[in-house]
Amino acid sequence: MKIAVDAMGGDHGPAPVIEGAMQAAQELGVGIILVGKQDELAAACQKLNCTDTRITIHHAPQVVEMHESPATVARKKRDSSIWVATELVKSGEADAVVSPGNTGASMVASFFVLGLIKGVERPAIATMLPTLTGSAVMLDVGANVDCTAQHLEQFALMGNEFAKHVYAKQNPRIGLLSIGEEDSKGNEVTKEAFKLLKASPLNFIGNIEGREVYSGNADVVVCDGFIGNVALKISEGVADVIKKLLMKEISGSWLGRLAYPLIAKPLLNLKRKIDYAEFGGAPLLGVNGTTMICHGRSSAKAIKNAIRRAKGLAETRLDELIQRDIEESLRRHQDERPEGKQA
Repeated sequence: MKIAVDAMGGDHGPAPVIEGAMQAAQELGVGIILVGKQDELAAACQKLNCTDTRITIHHAPQVVEMHESPATVARKKRDSSIWVATELVKSGEADAVVSPGNTGASMVASFFVLGLIKGVERPAIATMLPTLTGSAVMLDVGANVDCTAQHLEQFALMGNEFAKHVYAKQNPRIGLLSIGEEDSKGNEVTKEAFKLLKASPLNFIGNIEGREVYSGNADVVVCDGFIGNVALKISEGVADVIKKLLMKEISGSWLGRLAYPLIAKPLLNLKRKIDYAEFGGAPLLGVNGTTMICHGRSSAKAIKNAIRRAKGLAETRLDELIQRDIEESLRRHQDERPEGKQA
């Protein structure tokens, strides 16, 4: 198996990407194709003593900057590292693509190069969240600012397959993020989505409020990309503040410093559960292939874990499973449509 990695897109240059690729090749036994400017990547590999024959370089002369719009990428930067890396998946030279670069560029490259799964109207970014009972999937967390009820239903179908086949949730509980538990709460889109999900064969448990996301009551949390991205960024900020406040309290008193050796291991376990580097990246679901989107500030550890997750998704053929569920959903809606009424 080979994973194409956009080696030019991260905030800290190609070095952490190459280091993560080296770790992944060693631990996972996968082939890594570093995509980017040949000379820069070769120099960085030499500096890092990267001699693993499973790691190769594929030249791409352009780089997408973080401030550039997706439209610019589609029009003017089809020789960029993210676009070329995605083309390697399309051609079959790679099984998945991983990018710590511009999220919009990753999405537009996957949209135009790989295309959407038949029946999927919008792709969705799915991320894992730690909960009191294990973990939960939230989607969408940034791909779609405005959604219809049908889009949210498709997100639920995609999240259901993701939770089942990647995290072994036998019958995932699907929750719709809203401002109240009652089916009458929410805006018009969420209220209509509630009706669609209630009528679906999914294990839909109803609306869940923001405070319940981390409780573990739902295995899949469905929302539009605007709400999901805001919720995710707030969560990351709160987790970071809690860590800093906790360490400040511990180091601020002799009693805290004395007790630290006794609580160091639980604190380390907590850090691992909320550290984005442990998850590596978030997959873009709904496209014909495997795309993993990472933080721009991804460390070598985060890149390695993103490659690990990309490998797992490619092996499960998650895109094919999602297509099966979407087609079944479309057939069900067709059967339920009143006779003579056209779509």
